[in-house]
Order: sequence, then structure tokens, then C-alpha cells
Amino acid sequence: MRFLSALMLLCAIAGPAHAQLAVPNEAGLTYGHVHLNVSDIELHKQLWVEHFGGTVVQKGSLTAIRMPNMAIVLTAREPTGGSQGTVMDHFGFKVRNIATFLAKWRAAGLPVGREFIGAEGQPNAYVMMPDDVYVELQEDQALPLEVEPYHIHFFTPRFEELLAWYTDLLNIEVRPRGSITTTTNVPGMNLSFGNSTEERLPTRGRSIDHIGFEVENLEEFCKLLEAKGIAFDVAYREIESIELKIAFITDPTGVYIEFTEGLDEY
Repeated sequence: MRFLSALMLLCAIAGPAHAQLAVPNEAGLTYGHVHLNVSDIELHKQLWVEHFGGTVVQKGSLTAIRMPNMAIVLTAREPTGGSQGTVMDHFGFKVRNIATFLAKWRAAGLPVGREFIGAEGQPNAYVMMPDDVYVELQEDQALPLEVEPYHIHFFTPRFEELLAWYTDLLNIEVRPRGSITTTTNVPGMNLSFGNSTEERLPTRGRSIDHIGFEVENLEEFCKLLEAKGIAFDVAYREIESIELKIAFITDPTGVYIEFTEGLDEY
């Protein structure tokens, strides 16, 4: 009885355990989310929970899958196309045992794409979520979790220019990832940039609609972007119903970007 009381007190002090975003850098920036348009939101919720270990969160009208260092936000909307063919081609995860993950994925009747040795010398594979959301897996046997978000991957003929644009926008440095030299990091996520032999499409309306960064003082950050000449598609505002402050811009290749403040409280 005494042990039970102590355990209950410890839980009350600690509060509810959940996967939060990564610790922000000195500028107050960390990675936030990937936002998907999906035709069957219940199916997506099921797969992100069962196979990727996510937790469903509902805040007002907003549905999100909470994961370590990232959220996957879902909108019930038929996408205009899959992620391949757009500049934001896919996003990726590290998994502790790729063979185990793929066996479970195949047992559920879900499609597996190319299996290969990746840029960091580890087994990699692609899997396809419903609505043609392309997802890359990379094995890391030292991973403390079964699955952890790892990178987002842009493809464009102007990949080097786009990398420079992001490093200037976010005040971050180029950091190679294995044999890929054109990458950079924000807390919680690697941003990789690859070449494409043809122009890619913008993201808005597609299954990967946009990506997001969380900022501690978003209003001040937006003023800094304005001083750099960045035009906003949606100016800074607060959405009380979902307890978020938001702003949107579009990168030079058509990737839609949301900045948020408050997502880390989800």
C-alpha cells in the first residue's frame, strides 16, 4: 500500500509522459511536423500508431500523431497526388530492426518498395502509406526506441540552391549525412537535398501538403523573416481553437512551410 501511494505520487509529480519535440537551438527553432492530406484518416491513424509507435492527439479540429521530435498532422482531404513527383519526395525514420518492421508491414498486406544499403552504410527500404505517402526506413540497431523520425528529403534540379536558401533562412550550417553532402540539421530532424533530372511539383494539395518548424517566439521570428524579404502566404496569427500560433511561407521550389508556436504542448 505504501509502495502504491508512493508510485501514484511520483506519477502525479511527473505528469503525463509523452513524446515531445527536440530541444530548440539558440534561436528557439526546432523541427515541428509533416502535414498530410489523407482520404481515410482513421486508417492513417491506425497505421501510424501500430507500425510507427505514434500516439493520436486531438486538439479542436486538428488531428495529430505525436512521435519523438515530430508530429504528423492529418487532414481528411483527398490529395491531388502522392508525394513522389513533388519537391518534398518523402520523409524517413530510423528503425531498430528493419527486417522485423518489414515482416510486420508485409503481414498487414502493405506495399514495400526498394530495399538497399543507404548513404550511411545501413539497410534501408521504402514503404508506401495510403495516399502514396512515400516513407524511407533506415536501420540503426543502437536505437533506444523501435522507431524514430529521422529526415525529410527534397528533390529538385536546384537542390544546392535550395539547401543554401534553407541554411540562410534558418541560420543553420551544412552537415553531411553519410555520403550525402547536401544536408543540414535542425533539432530533431535532418533536411536532405537531392538532385532531380526534371522539375518537381509544389506540395500544396498533395499527400505531403507541407512541412513545419516550431519556434519559441514566432511573432518575433516572423519579423526577422520579413526583414530578410520573405513574403508570407499566411501572416502571423493565433488560432485559439487549436491553441497554436501559425504563419506560412513557400520556399523557392514550391514546398509549403508552416511555422508554429505551441505544437510542443500537444
